Amino acid sequence: MTGRSSRRACFAAAWLVNALAATMPAVASDCRGVVFLTFDTGDMRHAEEIARILRRHEVRATFFLANERTFRGDDALGPSWGAYWKARTDEGHAFGSHTWRHGRFAADTPGGGVRYRPQFGESAGHAVVLSPAQVCEELGRVNDAFTALTGRRLDALWRAPGGTTTPNALAAARACGYSHVHWADAGFLGDELPSETYPNDKLLARALERVRDGDVLMAHLGIRSRREPFAPMIDPLIAGLKRRGLCFRTLREHPQYRAEAGAVPAQLAAATR
Repeated sequence: MTGRSSRRACFAAAWLVNALAATMPAVASDCRGVVFLTFDTGDMRHAEEIARILRRHEVRATFFLANERTFRGDDALGPSWGAYWKARTDEGHAFGSHTWRHGRFAADTPGGGVRYRPQFGESAGHAVVLSPAQVCEELGRVNDAFTALTGRRLDALWRAPGGTTTPNALAAARACGYSHVHWADAGFLGDELPSETYPNDKLLARALERVRDGDVLMAHLGIRSRREPFAPMIDPLIAGLKRRGLCFRTLREHPQYRAEAGAVPAQLAAATR
């Protein structure tokens, strides 16, 4: 190859690299901060709408799953929702446990136990005492169902319903490989609050003003008790935070949870042998 031909080839290669780079999405260096959008299952009535919004904005979120009764009368981790969860895994979202029966951890008991009140399933509406092994089972049943539906495991993350934990519940979950994830004060998006006193425009304005770099945001895939659905506000929320220079990441990329999420296969396999 002559010198002139070589220069032409180099120029063409450089032009191609620049052209491809111009079509690629913004990288982390373009961000002035990072936030972590998370969703708990709820009654799933806005699950498809939220998925469309996330795709449109090319945002990946973290979903915390419980086997809650949905607006269709089925269960969120039943076979009828398999295609939905498989599509979300293919899109690159992250997933954690929200307990199988969506119960509240009320108080510790002697010997490492914890008082627990399931909302759905066995013993729904009644307080039971879970041993540390039973806490792991309550979290792990979500993983088993999710794996059966999607072919992949949960990340090693969990969130207690209502964010309410106890020392024994946290210790038991840590022992079987799960780290608990709460949310930032500003990240509480308020979709479970009554819309009569907390209308969407008020909740949206508050979030756009208060959310900061590093915040974990929390909403639901459906809230049966709210008259004015909050789900449509996810669209302007994402757009507004992006205009402020904030980028969205899953909790797999959160500095506090990155190592734990990556360790899930070995830890859960050991805990369930």
